[in-house]
Amino acid sequence: MRVLVIDDHTLFREGLESLLNARGIEVVAAVGDGRQGVELAHELNPDIVLLDVRMPALDGISVLRIIQESQPDFPVTLLTTSTEERDLLDALRAGAKGYLLKDMEPDQLVQSLREIVNGQTVVSPNLTHVLAEVIQGKVALPTDQDNSPFDGLTPRETEILALLAEGQSNKVIARNLGISDGTVKLHVKAILRKLKVHSRVEAAVMAVERGLRDHLANKEA
Repeated sequence: MRVLVIDDHTLFREGLESLLNARGIEVVAAVGDGRQGVELAHELNPDIVLLDVRMPALDGISVLRIIQESQPDFPVTLLTTSTEERDLLDALRAGAKGYLLKDMEPDQLVQSLREIVNGQTVVSPNLTHVLAEVIQGKVALPTDQDNSPFDGLTPRETEILALLAEGQSNKVIARNLGISDGTVKLHVKAILRKLKVHSRVEAAVMAVERGLRDHLANKEA
């Protein structure tokens, strides 16, 4: 089995790589950047991608969606500390073949990976009650119609979109937020892709027309 690991925590990446290698599983690459991970997924064509949910610049669900757009049957699995119901449902809806927790026993993790590679969808036992509630109709998978167009943005992306809507340039945004111009550009690209628009002007117009301020107010309430 050939595995690609995408996780921004260096110690965890190195520990996971050692754990898998010790059990005869080849880690073809282990990287901390989501965009680099997307490129390597296409270039290396591993048997499975292990992906964290919470990552800077490009979060795990976004990485999952990008990979699934071009390779819908590709076995991407979230390996995370997040037990949030929404993260699980978003991952499954985006096409994840597994949702596993980092506190799993090593042998259980390896067994789960083998099951996923063999075509099964595997969810951590600690979260199976959520799936049961979905099946019973007690919890609904989120749909685009139910969501604000801004729900898929990270907090940082939402913050930058609000500044775009105010007409601020990348340089001004970078200075105000204490980050580099290059980082702002990466965030803007992610915003455009997630909102399915082609320019920062379109994104700014959507932010105004679709009530980004109301969206932020609802999240803070």
